[in-house]
Amino acid sequence: MATDSSPVLLTRRRFLNMAAMGAAAATVSACTTTGPSVPLAPPEPQAQPELGSYDIMYGPVFDGGYEVPAVPYRKIDAKFLRQIVRDPTGERPGTIVVDTSEHFLYLVRENGEAIRYGVGLGRAGFEWAGRAVVQYKREWPKWTPPDEMIARQPELEKYSVRNGGMPPGLMNPLGARALYIFQNNEDTLYRIHGSPEWHSIGKSISSGCVRLMNQDIIDLHSRVPGKTPILVTSGLGARVASHDPGGVPVDAGVPEDSTLLGRVSRSWL
Repeated sequence: MATDSSPVLLTRRRFLNMAAMGAAAATVSACTTTGPSVPLAPPEPQAQPELGSYDIMYGPVFDGGYEVPAVPYRKIDAKFLRQIVRDPTGERPGTIVVDTSEHFLYLVRENGEAIRYGVGLGRAGFEWAGRAVVQYKREWPKWTPPDEMIARQPELEKYSVRNGGMPPGLMNPLGARALYIFQNNEDTLYRIHGSPEWHSIGKSISSGCVRLMNQDIIDLHSRVPGKTPILVTSGLGARVASHDPGGVPVDAGVPEDSTLLGRVSRSWL
């Protein structure tokens, strides 16, 4: 009898041990499933091969005697990073389209594509809409606040036209490049320009026109070889308003040493 009962005792012990182990495992499992969840890291932004990696695209730039610091692009919504997209504008290749409703700037290309840049907008960025051309462009522009702005901020008098404007540099509000927008051969005082304030991209701020990260405005500037058509609209497909001459200017004029661009390319007309 003893020999017959021995396997039974061993089996029961195994059963009890396994039950205990299962209970312990269930307890651990219960702790892990009811504890706080660990948020997943956002996916790494992926640039297209033609544009290169974002580490290079938004890395430090040595330009015109200035060292433009790297942009912490991982802190920016990926949709506002430079990228090639299907053209949603329907405009001719070579046209710049600013969609103020979405904070995007498109440079239309051939084959139904466009390069899209994220932009930040100031009050002046919403007060102008219509069709015009990029008449001038400037690397590392001076900034000359208009008298209306100086009246509100007297401390800016030292940068007035009378005093020669603010010299170019990393802290200049126009950044590394500026595109000067004209309509019917008149300066609209509307500017597309760079900015060191990368955190303002995709947002609406208190001042300025259309601002890009310095790395992006350097890239856009290099792709605008001649007088370029521009459309500014509050939404793609929306009715285009006319220029509001009562808008608040943010710049007093085009610097004398800016580059005058030639006629609009025939393919853009």
